[in-house]
Amino acid sequence: MCGIVGYIGPRKILPVLIGGLKKLEYRGYDSAGVAYLENGKLNILKEEGKLAALEEKCIGIETENTIGIGHTRWATHGAPSRVNSHPHTNEAGTIALVHNGIIENYAKIKEWLEKKGVKFVSETDTEVAAHLINHFYFGDLRAAVANAIEMIEGSYAFAVVSSEEPDTIVAVRKDSPLIVGKADGESILASDIPALLEYTRDVYFLNDNEIVEMKRGSINFYDEYGTKLRKEITRIDWDVSQAEKGGYEHFMIKEIYEQPRALQDTFSPRLIDGKIDISEMGMDEDFIRNLPKITIVACGSASHVAHVGKYIIERVAKIPVEVDIASEFRYRKPLLLPDQLVMVISQSGETADTIAALREAKDNGVKVAAVVNVIGSTIAREADAAFYTHAGMEIAVATTKAYDTQLLSMYMLAYAMAHVRGTITEEEYNEAVRELTLLPEKAENVLELCEQIQHIAYERFMDEDTFFIGRGLDYALAMEASLKLKEISYIHAEAYAAGELKHGTIALIEKNTLVVAIATQKDLIEKTISNIKEVKARGAHVICLTMEKYLSEFKDQDSVDEFILIPDMMDMMAPIIGVIPMQMLAYYITLDKGFDVDKPRNLAKSVTVE
Repeated sequence: MCGIVGYIGPRKILPVLIGGLKKLEYRGYDSAGVAYLENGKLNILKEEGKLAALEEKCIGIETENTIGIGHTRWATHGAPSRVNSHPHTNEAGTIALVHNGIIENYAKIKEWLEKKGVKFVSETDTEVAAHLINHFYFGDLRAAVANAIEMIEGSYAFAVVSSEEPDTIVAVRKDSPLIVGKADGESILASDIPALLEYTRDVYFLNDNEIVEMKRGSINFYDEYGTKLRKEITRIDWDVSQAEKGGYEHFMIKEIYEQPRALQDTFSPRLIDGKIDISEMGMDEDFIRNLPKITIVACGSASHVAHVGKYIIERVAKIPVEVDIASEFRYRKPLLLPDQLVMVISQSGETADTIAALREAKDNGVKVAAVVNVIGSTIAREADAAFYTHAGMEIAVATTKAYDTQLLSMYMLAYAMAHVRGTITEEEYNEAVRELTLLPEKAENVLELCEQIQHIAYERFMDEDTFFIGRGLDYALAMEASLKLKEISYIHAEAYAAGELKHGTIALIEKNTLVVAIATQKDLIEKTISNIKEVKARGAHVICLTMEKYLSEFKDQDSVDEFILIPDMMDMMAPIIGVIPMQMLAYYITLDKGFDVDKPRNLAKSVTVE
């Protein structure tokens, strides 16, 4: 949510700032602005709405080599508007600040400043920070920022410039990501890696309460007490082409088609001499053998991964698993065992609620392992161990390849632990490894369903309600399929355990209601067919996702209007491949509705506030 960029170097500042903000559009925003210094003057440009409006405003403005900061805002305090958008300044217009996060005690600070005669022009919490830094400014911007954050409570990433120090950017973070890139004669600041890749692969990750002071030719880091820090550079090896559409109409469909490679890149490095290697999880064999319980904590799509993980780990490794939504985890006062494992799942590694859950678990002395995509992210750094998904950069708000590689990670962890614990035979383990090896090829094959999915989407894009039903692992898949459809097409979509239909939801089924039934589990398929007949008897239009080998189970059944057939595989592996046509269905329905596929309304890629 929100995006920050900052730059010092030889390039013209406005194209750099606008270009960086474009790379962060996927994070979600409703206004944008920049502040840049030229000839000792601080210039502010900002606009409500899409970044294109700000870019148009910048046309014709010639700038010298200078410094600046930029921001895309997601409204929290105050409606989206030009006056509420960032950057915010002090009254004299000599200090400008951009901010990601929420200042929880802003009202108290605002009242204190107003008593000192400060006049506010916006409804935001951020403007408070600009005036507070000004209050502490006596010729040293870094000291002013350090003094200000002593009073500020909440989450934040600040980047600040001042016309009094025209060669300096000062930035600080707490619970909101901030990354500094170093190149030859250039320093770049951003809230996420894509904004940096055009300039450098060498980055520094800021930890909480760390301050960076960027000047021409130098980058220095300090803790909250002013002690200079020594930080290590991290090399980012992402392919820069992943930040471009590469001929595809949208990032989402590009990332759907990248899934076979992402699955291969996630699995292959962990297959060593025919065995799954999960040593990066930091669990020795004794720890795995004696594990009394696992708690998996995640948000959104990652929580659906957690439900699949629970099913698979309990089934094959025989370890009890609890699944918690991260935003609820701390507040239910979870009962954690000292020798158990807490596993957190996050694509970005910056999900605020998941970070809070991780810290809660560590405060209770419990080992925490993370399944995460972004190297060097907060979750990756703070967890005891990180299992990277290697999905590469994911730009579309609706996750596809990151979700599928998280799923694959759950299977690898489950079977590796089962092998150590002896809860499956050697033959069963080897069969699972063979099946996992074949998944990238099966993912490639299922992409050939594109034409059929496009046809279904064209027939059904005007629906107002859609229901996804399934049992067991199929229900977990139904939850993700439902979320994909609703979050980008804005169609009301519900996932329901098929056996629960008779307890209320079946009352919502009427003539031509779309029901997508998922039936890939042999031991449950007969019961799912009965549930399909229930909704068909009430007039539903039924599309059924199943495997080719189970089509005969529907023989002489007239209750399915159309089948989506995925390749045969071990039943338990079906969610990894079955989700792909569901992603495609959501994509093409949204395309037919004419909505922005990559940037759905009100949503952000990385949710960095509670």
